[in-house]
Amino acid sequence: MIGRGRILITPRSLTRQGLIAEGPLDLLRQAGYELVGCTPGEIPAEAELRRVLPGCVGWLAGVEPITARVLDAADALRVISRNGAGVDGIDHDAAAERGVRVVRAAGANAQGVAELAIGLAIDGLRGITWSARALADGQWRRREGRELGDVTIGVVGLGAIGRRVATMAAALGADVVAHDPFVAEAPFDLVPLDDLIARADVVTLHIPPSPQGRPVIDGARLARMRRGAVLINTSRSALVDDDAVLAALESDQLAAYAVDAYDTEPPAPSRLLAHPATIATSHLGAYTDASVRRAAADAVRNLITALEKEA
Repeated sequence: MIGRGRILITPRSLTRQGLIAEGPLDLLRQAGYELVGCTPGEIPAEAELRRVLPGCVGWLAGVEPITARVLDAADALRVISRNGAGVDGIDHDAAAERGVRVVRAAGANAQGVAELAIGLAIDGLRGITWSARALADGQWRRREGRELGDVTIGVVGLGAIGRRVATMAAALGADVVAHDPFVAEAPFDLVPLDDLIARADVVTLHIPPSPQGRPVIDGARLARMRRGAVLINTSRSALVDDDAVLAALESDQLAAYAVDAYDTEPPAPSRLLAHPATIATSHLGAYTDASVRRAAADAVRNLITALEKEA
């Protein structure tokens, strides 16, 4: 099977060493596709995408925005396969208008993101990053921490990631409450969102942004949280009101804010990211060897299957 078309590869985890033949990408070559890429290890800009997309029948996509303008250059594209669960960066209406199918590798990165969320919860409860920053600046600072067995963790969203977070937290001794309007039964206490906000010592977000773009965690909900709570956002930056979070940190309403999700990467410097009680990580949730392998393998299989169906 030779000459079945070109496949664009853009996830940074797959391009950082070039489009090597080993692993899942080799399955695309074996299936007869030619692989093309963008700047290795970087999120491609719109201009670069528009330059390389013409002639591509498939796209193994990363977190880069896929807008109508980008898709205007996709004259042969039939399938976009995301190497993760999130597809809110894709203009689905524009894709549908052009007959482009969108598939995703749901659940492939769930373990990696869930482990990071648990690590951030412990960090926030114990002040690990806060203390380490102070010591690096020559200051000896300690504060009395809290153990997981003595706190309530509120998990917002019980998809593949949220359910793992809840299970891990419970196994480590935490009392777990959860909110998900699409889940009727779970081995955790299911409560309305505002009840979760009021009860939890740690609130961790595992939901997509609202279609209206309104933050789920705003000033009013932050005011309802327990004083000294920890807020974790490994999902989407739009879920929180950054200004309200900064005010909550400055008033000690929040003990810590842990974030691994940004509108742009890298994010612009801000007072929130610079605050000593902010734990900001560089989109590390799905960036583990196992998650990268699973996501790439699932995305390649999904792409090949979808292209065969579209043929």
